[in-house]
Amino acid sequence: MEHTIEMINVTKTIRKSTVVNDVSLKLTSDKVTGLMGINGSGKTMLMRLMTGLIRPTEGSVIIDGKELHKDISFPDSCGLLLENPAFIDSYSGYGNLELLTSVRGRATAEDIRNAISLVGLDPDDKKKYRKYSLGMKQRLGIAAAIVEKPDIVIMDEPTNSLDTDGVDMLKGVIREQKNRGALVVLSCHDMLILKELSDITYKIESGIIVAGEEVGEAR
Repeated sequence: MEHTIEMINVTKTIRKSTVVNDVSLKLTSDKVTGLMGINGSGKTMLMRLMTGLIRPTEGSVIIDGKELHKDISFPDSCGLLLENPAFIDSYSGYGNLELLTSVRGRATAEDIRNAISLVGLDPDDKKKYRKYSLGMKQRLGIAAAIVEKPDIVIMDEPTNSLDTDGVDMLKGVIREQKNRGALVVLSCHDMLILKELSDITYKIESGIIVAGEEVGEAR
C-alpha cells in the first residue's frame, strides 16, 4: 500500500505571524522527502502540521485519504523524531522503548531489540539514559521513531550529535524504512547529507516552498 501526506493550501499563523504560508504538497512513500531551510524557515512547523501536533489556521492536511482534525486526530501509524529526543533518565535505552511501546502495544520485545541494534546501541546495555552521550541519545531517538515499524517516519535534524559512523547508520536506517514501504520525511541543515538521504527535496523560506528538486536529476 502506498502512503501519502497531502497538504492543501496550508497556512499557520501564530501571534499574528505567518510561519507556514499557503503550502500545497503531496508526499508519497516511493520517495524519501527532504526539507531544507535555515533555522526558523518553517521546516519543523511543517512537520508538526503533518503529524497533527498543531492545527492549520487555513487549509487541510490529509493522511492516506483521511483529513487531520476532522476524520482523525493524528496519523494512525507515525514515528517521530522532533527536535531533541527526551526519555526517562533513570531507565535504560531498552527500558525507555519498552515503556514507550507499551502505550499502543505494537512492538514486541524482539522489535525493541532490533531497533536498538539497528542504530548501533546494545539492547542489553543497562546504562541509564542520564549517562548517555549526546550521540547515544540521538541514536535512541531514531530507534524510538522506527521501533513500531510505522507507515510514516518523520525526523527533524536526525544527524544532530551524530559522528560519521552515526550518519552512515542513519543512511542505512532510512533505506530500510523506504524499502519496507514507509513514507519518510527528513530535515537536515547539511544540504549534501540531505540530498544523499532524499529522493526529492523542497527548500523552505519564511514558511513558503520556494523550490523542489528531484535529487536523482540533480546528480
